[in-house]
Amino acid sequence: MAGSPSTETRIVRRDNARATRHLKADICVVGAGIAGMSAALQAAKLGRSVVLVDSQPALGGQAVNSIIATFCGLFSNGTHGYQFTHGIADDILSYLEAQEGAIYYRNGPNTTVVYYDEVALGRWSENSVLEAGITPLLGAMLLDVHVEDGRIMRTDFMTRYGAVSIEAQGFVDASGDAALTYQAGFACREPARQGVFGTQMVVLEHIDERHQPTKQEISQRMRERGDAYGLLRREGLGFNIPGSGIAAMNMTHVETPLDPLEASAKALEGKEQAARGVEFLRQEFPECFGKARIRSFGLPGIRQTRWIVGRHHLTVDELKSGYRFDDAIGRTAWPIELHDHSDGHHWITFDEEHVHYIPLGSLVPEECHNLVAAGRCIDADAAALSSVRVMGPCMAMGMAAAHALDLAGSGSVHAIDAAAMRERVKENVEKRHYRWSEADLANKVATS
Repeated sequence: MAGSPSTETRIVRRDNARATRHLKADICVVGAGIAGMSAALQAAKLGRSVVLVDSQPALGGQAVNSIIATFCGLFSNGTHGYQFTHGIADDILSYLEAQEGAIYYRNGPNTTVVYYDEVALGRWSENSVLEAGITPLLGAMLLDVHVEDGRIMRTDFMTRYGAVSIEAQGFVDASGDAALTYQAGFACREPARQGVFGTQMVVLEHIDERHQPTKQEISQRMRERGDAYGLLRREGLGFNIPGSGIAAMNMTHVETPLDPLEASAKALEGKEQAARGVEFLRQEFPECFGKARIRSFGLPGIRQTRWIVGRHHLTVDELKSGYRFDDAIGRTAWPIELHDHSDGHHWITFDEEHVHYIPLGSLVPEECHNLVAAGRCIDADAAALSSVRVMGPCMAMGMAAAHALDLAGSGSVHAIDAAAMRERVKENVEKRHYRWSEADLANKVATS
């Protein structure tokens, strides 16, 4: 039998002597998006102790919390291309395939894009981290980085519950904005002139899929009628897992400044843009969107802001030529997708046999021995980065970062065994494994 409700309290004051929690690990990963998750899980598979840090109070980064809704760059070009990235990518796909309605392979005219349910991907992130024995530190803002002789020795974070200091042998900067590299005082790059626009995603439910307009129809109507709704962008598209009655809409362009006050203001502006876009859809395509309601807004979606100065600066000419680097760690054939003007973006595609590669040199900051970047903050020119920053190659980068730090140990990532590294990443550089049967490939079935 339950007793009386507790009414006791106690009085507490800050204890300066115990104000900071201290953690030690083999590898500290800053950023829990798709690149950081891949790095942390791969490091754990290698037997390393791992602390995974993110500024959000949730795992998954933009893949989950900004509702990107698609895995792009994971397959080669063509309607039924082969898979570029394996390892952690296979773990994700297998998990989503086992969940009803959580994944859809859209085999389009140019490539295969994977649509996913962000809630299911979030659960995969949480389950995987717990099962791997990784220590998560969420809601943690980076305060300071302690560097000695070109090595990061310790990172200091602040959470709403107190300060945390992390010592590690190696670090992964998967922060997206190169926050760890920048705070450490190492050289970084930013766009010289025009910045790159982000996107505020919005999820709509109760859509009528029977009348869903095409990307071309939405974009054409946006060009014709966008002014009447105050739309900034003049192109739009939706991602829909068939039968769900839900669509993630990508219709906005939002500036993503690095200044804290400007970034806050633009985050609110992005939601206003998305709301205008939803009203546009309801009025202009009532048969599909007339009864739609907003299920959720994602967090601000950021494409490119600031990135490292690495041992190698990846160029758009190297992408176009398909140059195969000796230290390649990943590959993709995703188009150049540079969102550097408000009403649209550059979209430059490659042919069906094209592949371009990502070198380890673009992941390792020149000035540091125990830091590897992964994701959208590796070293490249703005156009090249716009192709390799998508989720497929980001998974490959995360895994490569873990392998590089594992091989480096207490030494330098600039002096690891190159042959051993090539052997570890060869599945993501050389393998041609199709997810489709020979009959599917021959008959081009399941094309949508």
